[in-house]
Amino acid sequence: MMIETDVLIYGGTASAVIAAVQVTRMSKQVVIVCPDKHLGGMTSSGLGFSDTGKTETIGGLARLFYERVYEHYQDASAWRWQGQESYGNTGQKVWGKKVAAMDHGSGHDHGSMWVFEPHVAEGIFDALIQEYAIIIYKDEWLTRPDGVSKTSTNIHHINTLSGKQFTAKVFIDATYEGDLMAEAGVSYHVGREANSVYGETWNGSQVGVLHHEHFFRNGIDPYVTPGEPASGLLPSISADAPAPRGHGDTRIQAYCYRMCLSKHPDNRVPFAKPDGYNPQEYELLARVFATGRRDYFEKFDPIPNLKTDTNNHGPISTDYIGQNYGYPEGSYREREAVINNHKRYQQGLMYFLTTDARVPTWVRGEMAQWGLPADEFTDNSHWPHQLYIREARRIIGECVMTERDVLGRSDIDTPVGMGSYTLDSHNTQRYVTAEGFVQNEGDVFARPDRPYQIDYGSLTPTASDCSNLLVPVCVSSSHIAYGSMRMEPVFMILGQSAATAAVHAIEQGCGVQEIDRDNLVNRLKEDKQRLQ
Repeated sequence: MMIETDVLIYGGTASAVIAAVQVTRMSKQVVIVCPDKHLGGMTSSGLGFSDTGKTETIGGLARLFYERVYEHYQDASAWRWQGQESYGNTGQKVWGKKVAAMDHGSGHDHGSMWVFEPHVAEGIFDALIQEYAIIIYKDEWLTRPDGVSKTSTNIHHINTLSGKQFTAKVFIDATYEGDLMAEAGVSYHVGREANSVYGETWNGSQVGVLHHEHFFRNGIDPYVTPGEPASGLLPSISADAPAPRGHGDTRIQAYCYRMCLSKHPDNRVPFAKPDGYNPQEYELLARVFATGRRDYFEKFDPIPNLKTDTNNHGPISTDYIGQNYGYPEGSYREREAVINNHKRYQQGLMYFLTTDARVPTWVRGEMAQWGLPADEFTDNSHWPHQLYIREARRIIGECVMTERDVLGRSDIDTPVGMGSYTLDSHNTQRYVTAEGFVQNEGDVFARPDRPYQIDYGSLTPTASDCSNLLVPVCVSSSHIAYGSMRMEPVFMILGQSAATAAVHAIEQGCGVQEIDRDNLVNRLKEDKQRLQ
C-alpha cells in the first residue's frame, strides 16, 4: 500500500502534531506516521508541570496549545476533584491571568496556562488533528533496518512493519529516538562529547560536580553487606570507574516515568506490587532515609485536581540511573525490555515506599495519601504511556548548537525559535568513590543568563547527508546544549519552524538547506513565533 503526500511526519510527539498543523495551515498535504497509539509524547504522558523557562519566549502554535489549556480550565466542569479557587496560583505558573496574550487569527484575547493534566493535553492534540483534518496512521513502526529508500541525498519513501509505504517531498523526524534520520544515513551522536570537542565546560564526565541535591550527601555504603566488598555491589551501582572530568563517553542521562499521582480518595488507585519486585533494589534509599534526610517529596509538583507531575529528586528516586544505555540504538524488542525494566523499577519503588518497614513512618504516611489517578491512562492501568526519553540520538547537522550558543555568547545566523531553560542533565551513572562510598555522576544544572536563539541549521542534516529531511526533536547539538533545548515547549516551537521550512522547500523546489532563510524568518514572525 503506497501513500503519497507533500510532507511526511514520523512520530507522535507534541512536536509532530504542531508540525502537522503548520503544514496544513500553509495549504500543503501532510501525513503523520505515528508509532504510538496516543498523541503528545511526554506533554500528554505526565509532564504537566511544564519546563517552560521564560514563557515570553514561547509563541506561535506552541503558545496556542497553552492558551487552549487555559480555556479548558475556565470551564467549571474541568474541576472534578478540586475547586478551581483552591488550586489558585499553586505551582510554578500563574494560571488565572491573561499573560502575554496572542491573537492567532481568531480575534480573541487568550490567557495561557502552563500546568495541566495528561488527558487534557492529549485531548487538545486530538482536537487539533480533527480540526485540521490531518491524516494520521497510528501504531505504524518504521522498518528497521532498511526502512528508508533514498535517491542520492533525497529520501524517496519509507516502509513500515505493517507493509505500508509512504512517499513525500519532505520528511520530518519528530521522534525522541531519531529512527528515521538514522535509517536515512544522517550523521548523529549518542552520549556525551568531551569538553574539548566544542570548547565547553559542562559536557563529558562530571565527576566531583554535585548539583541540585541529586547526590549522596552522607557516606553511603555501596555493598550488599555494609563494609564487605566481597558481598558485592547493590543493584544499579557500576563497578567501573567513571571517566575523568570533562572526558566524553557513550553514557546518556537517566530516564524515568513522569508519574501522575492522585491525592483524592475517590480518584486514587493503590500502588500494586509489580511482577519481579526486588526490595534490594531500594536498599540504597533505605540507607539514605536512615541518615535523616527528608527531601524526598520535593518534586511532587501540583497540577489541577489534586494530582501531581512527579519527577526525580534526590540521590535515588524515580530515575533508573545507568539502565538505559542500550535504548537509543536498540531494536524495538531491546527497547521494550528497557521500557519494561523502568516500569518495574518505578512501580516497585512506589510499592517499597508504601509497604517496607525500612522506610520511615513519616514517608509511608505521606505515600499513603497518594495513588495512581483512576481517570488517567485508563487503557494502561493508569500508568503513563510514554517513558521519558530525555536524550537518545542527536543529529550532527549543518549547525551544532553548543554550550556557548545556549549561554547566549554567540551570534545565530537564522533564528527559528528560542530556548531559555537551564542546562539540565540528569545523572548518567552510579559508582563507588575512592573513599568507598556510593555517588552519582552526570548531573548538571547551569542557568543561562538570558533566553537564546536557536539556529535553523540545527534542524537540518548536512546537504551531503540528506536534502529533504528536518529534525526538530533530535536536534543538532552537543549533549549539554541539548540539556536546555530538550524541553517540550521548545520541541513544539521547532516543530512549527521545521514544518514552515518544509513547505518553503517544496514551494522553492530546493533542498531544505537551500531555502530562502530571510523568507523563512519573515513567515515565522508572521505566525507569531518568538525569535528575539
